[in-house]
Amino acid sequence: MKAYLKREDDFQQRRKHLANLTDEELKERFWELAEKAVEPLLELARKNTTPSIERSVLLRMGFSSLEAKPLVEGAIERGLMGKGVGHIVYRIAKEKNIPLRQAGLEMIEGKHWDDAIEIFRGGVA
Repeated sequence: MKAYLKREDDFQQRRKHLANLTDEELKERFWELAEKAVEPLLELARKNTTPSIERSVLLRMGFSSLEAKPLVEGAIERGLMGKGVGHIVYRIAKEKNIPLRQAGLEMIEGKHWDDAIEIFRGGVA
């Protein structure tokens, strides 16, 4: 027969700092702690991306998977992945005053990458 460790029940002790809070205050405290717990995950998501995520963004922007692949590769080759490939295409379209799709297709042909580097590395982003 196994011997089990018995956990001391310290619930009453641990909840003392919450005992006098109203339901509304408890709810507010819960959401404060939830936001605090999730913030590091959101920060990671803001600062990190993957080729798969970037291709997914481009697909939602109307590019095919065959078009998304060279755009992502182009951003990787130029060290711009962290800026977001969809964001890069958007900024080029905005700077050139052309439709998003046209900007992306022209970038696949090799155009506008120098402009993207200038925008994102030159501190304009």
